[in-house]
Amino acid sequence: MPNVSNLVKTIQDIMRKDAGTYGDAQRLEQLGWMFFLKIFDDREQEMELLRDHYKSPLPQHLRWSSWAKDEEGITGDALLDFVNNTLLPKLKALTGGADKIAGLIRMAFEDANNYMKNGTLMRQVINKINGIDFNASDDRHMFGDIYEKLLKDLQSAGNAGEFYTPRAVTQFIVEQVNPRLGESVLDPACGTGGFLVCAIEHLRKQAKDENDERSIQECFAGIEKKHLPHVLCMTNLMLHGIDVPSNVRHDNTLSRPLRDWGPKERVDCIVTNPPFGGMEEDGIEANYPADFRTRETADLFLVLIMKLLKPGGRAGLVLPDGTLFGEGVKTRIKEALLTECNLHTIVRLPNGVFNPYTGIRTNLLFFTKGTPTKEVWYYEHPYPPGAKSYNKTKPIRIEEFDPIKAWWGSEVDAFKARVENDRAWRVSIDQIKAGNFNLDLKNPHSTEEGPGDVDHLLPEYEKLLQEIAETRGQLKTQLMEALTR
Repeated sequence: MPNVSNLVKTIQDIMRKDAGTYGDAQRLEQLGWMFFLKIFDDREQEMELLRDHYKSPLPQHLRWSSWAKDEEGITGDALLDFVNNTLLPKLKALTGGADKIAGLIRMAFEDANNYMKNGTLMRQVINKINGIDFNASDDRHMFGDIYEKLLKDLQSAGNAGEFYTPRAVTQFIVEQVNPRLGESVLDPACGTGGFLVCAIEHLRKQAKDENDERSIQECFAGIEKKHLPHVLCMTNLMLHGIDVPSNVRHDNTLSRPLRDWGPKERVDCIVTNPPFGGMEEDGIEANYPADFRTRETADLFLVLIMKLLKPGGRAGLVLPDGTLFGEGVKTRIKEALLTECNLHTIVRLPNGVFNPYTGIRTNLLFFTKGTPTKEVWYYEHPYPPGAKSYNKTKPIRIEEFDPIKAWWGSEVDAFKARVENDRAWRVSIDQIKAGNFNLDLKNPHSTEEGPGDVDHLLPEYEKLLQEIAETRGQLKTQLMEALTR
């Protein structure tokens, strides 16, 4: 097998020759549904061996193995005609009665498009995908890497506010929220499924028998607004052993009025990185109470999360600095959070965790619903030694969170074991109220000095301006002398 980057690059190079796939977004969407069908076909072949009476939800002629597997098979205009006029229309209209997987496939293909206009090039792409066997553990592991590569390409092709969460951050949040067998887990803005996969892996470590594994198949739910991340999410879940990821919906979570979410839909754990830096479409804010109306996506998700947690439910999420220091509606949302929930921990991440896709500073908030906040613990996450930022090649690593995990303590003892140190401090609810619910609080132990006072800075600035003027004068003189020689 070629290495991952080469395989993805080869496929994308083939697609670049096609007049229809004129950008990364089109190429990724095309690859998304193709990979979905290939992975689903490999899973079905495994099911047919393991289960005596397995019946595919797909008509035989629509299965990948029927139309795509033969490398010398249908190609050119005949392939384009089949994909455009038979495969995609029939998948979009797939019916299966009570069959969950048929509904799932229909949902996956409702917005799918074939952008390719050259059937010979499409055959070449299909043959490359055929080189991967998703039932072989090495190839499945390899697809994990392909998947990461696709995500990084997707990030580069995405707009502001569309980026996936670094794996280290996802893993840390899930470990600290600590979902347990029998509990329900939700990501209301699940993207490509990073948090859900991490939660599933966390629960699998606790599983002892087949009943536990069956409960893991059903204990989680996700909602994703955009078509491509939704398809990639379902593919990701299938690769992680979820047979029918039908509890991941393609929908805009915020388009449903807050009051319509009933008690039966409440969950034990929410882990998420809601989109931030973006604005919801007109009218969405009307789904929320007047006090909380805003078009800022992250703030609306925070209101929703408070609603969706059961009493005693736990949440861990990523939020930008703007929510912490913002006023107006943001102040009222924070007051509600601190009244209805125990916001016990805020981890302040350094700049650049989401580089190069956004420079917005972020925080990890952890809270439990049902008891009001008495104090908030802060922990300032430092850069690793020698680093001044993060980037594509040197992202944040899970090992960097080890000191925070050692300091964390347990919720059972109300975190009484926690102590203040150079990185950790606590703030009482009275102090937060006195500051009008500003949560953007700096480390009081920080040795870093600020920019200094004006009386000291102004003379320094004037001196610098004088030096610049003198240097400019010298350069001008030298230039005039050179020109008159």
